[in-house]
Amino acid sequence: MSSADRPAVRLGTRASTLATTQSQWVADRLAAALDREVELVEVTTTGDTSAQPLAELGGTGVFVSALREALLDGRIDVAVHSLKDLPTQPAEGIALAAVPEREDPRDVVVARDGLTLGELPAGSTVGTGSPRRAAQLHALGLGLEIADIRGNVDTRIRKVREGDYDAVVLARAGLSRIGRLDEATEVLDPLQMLPAPGQGALAVETREVDELTHDVARLDDARARSAVTAERAVLATLEGGCAAPIGVLAEVVEGEQGEELWVRAAALSPDGTLAVRMSATGDPADAAGVGNRLAEQMLDEGAGQLTETQPMTPHEQPVTDCERQEA
Repeated sequence: MSSADRPAVRLGTRASTLATTQSQWVADRLAAALDREVELVEVTTTGDTSAQPLAELGGTGVFVSALREALLDGRIDVAVHSLKDLPTQPAEGIALAAVPEREDPRDVVVARDGLTLGELPAGSTVGTGSPRRAAQLHALGLGLEIADIRGNVDTRIRKVREGDYDAVVLARAGLSRIGRLDEATEVLDPLQMLPAPGQGALAVETREVDELTHDVARLDDARARSAVTAERAVLATLEGGCAAPIGVLAEVVEGEQGEELWVRAAALSPDGTLAVRMSATGDPADAAGVGNRLAEQMLDEGAGQLTETQPMTPHEQPVTDCERQEA
């Protein structure tokens, strides 16, 4: 059967501007790789329809489950997600067929009057719906008021322009993908703000038994796959013993003996006053192992205690030894 005779591949996506833009990016590359038409199919998720804060909805999975259901029941052939939205537990019958080349994973600030975080006056209101970002903003000690915000990128930026917020913190990758990166007033260094595990990466899922899985795997980027595997391993291990906000960044870099995987992670108390920050290096082929071991070390140093309401005694205080670990 010629490519013209084969039915189009149905690629499931959320309906937001960002989701359809990044899904079209995948669709274009998939169509070129398969020499086959790929069409977008919009699917509405719980995270799109609820006005509740994401933390109250359960955080992970709220943008994913409807797409996975559509995949399993045959309404779509491929699903595209922002990888940071994926739960860490694998879904039965579904394969993570590809992690394409990753966008810059850092966070950015969009502030009034072109200001940076450090230039905002004390008491300025910064909007974010992310406990991870909120905790790290508190930890900077700038005297900012952190307020919850919902809505898509357009909505959040508009609330800054209209004066409801002095600034918002967003993923750089999202702004880049929709062509609005010039609206960022500051790109945050990971030393200030570690991104969410998987931020900037896309996840392309297929049915596990579908022959399409092998074809979609042509879009996989080995470095991106290793980095997000390590980040998600950190998250999965910490989730078992720690409900604190978590930031992680892994990178594959050229070392003296070949490629090396570098991972930095932080778990913080919600108010940012306590933190466990650690780093590790290892073999990209052992990405999950590197991430798991790093997270276990963080739990040993007190990461699991960061959300307890009672203050810890001095000998129980979590070790914050970023400098020692990264020296």
